[in-house]
Amino acid sequence: MHCGMCLPTCPTYDLTKLEQHSPRGRIALMRAIADDHLELGPAFGEEMSYCLGCLACETACPAGVDYAHLFEVARADVEKSGVMDNPVRSSIRTALLKILFTHPRLLRLVGRMLWLYQATGAQWLFRRLGLTRLLPAKLRKLEPITPVVLPKFSHQLIRPVEKPADGTRYRVGLLTGCVQDLVFADINRDTADVLLANGCEVVTPPVQPCCGSIHGHNGEHAVAQEMARRMIDLFDPFAFDAIITNAAGCGSHLKHYGRLLADDRDYAVRAREWDRKLKDVNEWLVETGFRVPVSEAAESQKVTYHEACHLCHGQKITRQPREILQAIPGVELTELPESDWCCGSAGVYNITQPETAAILQERKVGKIASTGAAVVATCNPGCHLQLVNGMRQAGLDIRVTQPVTLLARAYRAQSPRG
Repeated sequence: MHCGMCLPTCPTYDLTKLEQHSPRGRIALMRAIADDHLELGPAFGEEMSYCLGCLACETACPAGVDYAHLFEVARADVEKSGVMDNPVRSSIRTALLKILFTHPRLLRLVGRMLWLYQATGAQWLFRRLGLTRLLPAKLRKLEPITPVVLPKFSHQLIRPVEKPADGTRYRVGLLTGCVQDLVFADINRDTADVLLANGCEVVTPPVQPCCGSIHGHNGEHAVAQEMARRMIDLFDPFAFDAIITNAAGCGSHLKHYGRLLADDRDYAVRAREWDRKLKDVNEWLVETGFRVPVSEAAESQKVTYHEACHLCHGQKITRQPREILQAIPGVELTELPESDWCCGSAGVYNITQPETAAILQERKVGKIASTGAAVVATCNPGCHLQLVNGMRQAGLDIRVTQPVTLLARAYRAQSPRG
């Protein structure tokens, strides 16, 4: 805890060189509060908000300190204490965390309205007329990074049960996510196609609750527990060989339902089984031996790979996405300098801490540009959006995609059945 090997890996410490902005400094603050040497006040709340939660410190720590757990408990304590409360903040948190992200149909309704706003040209006209200046300052800064909502959501692209053409080897559940469902439903379709091509019967309930990741990472422990119960009710872990996620940030949280519900006698056993069955799609494909596409059909392209923090640091999955990319004929994988350095997305960090997020985004985009790659692949919707916005702002023509999408395209190119 005192060695400081985490310091060079911490993006906020790297920026400020202040001990309080390092994992070691934050843990010292947590310890001081636990020992009643320091009062839990707004300064501590702001420090917890300044932490990205990227977990690079966990990878570097030789003592195996579980910073993710400490961080989530600290954020929950901040929320319970109410030291950060004010009417605006409380209203936004209630609207987002306790209403919008606990009602999937309402979230889709909001997504549909946003799609109409974008698809009808209203957004273009709004910007063209300069009406963004009428927005509050914070919203005005966020408006340019509004994600593009797709015309069809996951339940319109994936049937509840789909069976592989060449026989079933496994039965898996597919999680479609919240933001992923609205903005990257096509990647969910790609994921289903890749699983089908590898002998998996894919079960995708059309209406799925939020996994609770956003609640757990933002101090809403009780809501995170409730969302975990809903998810377990929807996907009985004993009924599947695996439950698949393709969103790294969600996956890092989803693999800890056992700890989250350890004291719940009605769910503890199923939660432990859930943890055992929960797999990132890259992890599952390599573990089960995915089918390598044939060489003649794949497109040639130079690809680099950005590691989502919650995949490489949170789940320790670094080798598998690279194996998949390297197996796709025509893909030339070139390593990205600082591939595991946070891009600044970090859940809602680019909204709550836009200045720091922008610095990290610019640094990441510069590293990607230095590779000369035409494509950058990543495994998390938050990173994906952050990189798309970064490329647009930098005027770079570098496409952002995900390894599973490249694999799906290679399968489709070689066979009509995918």
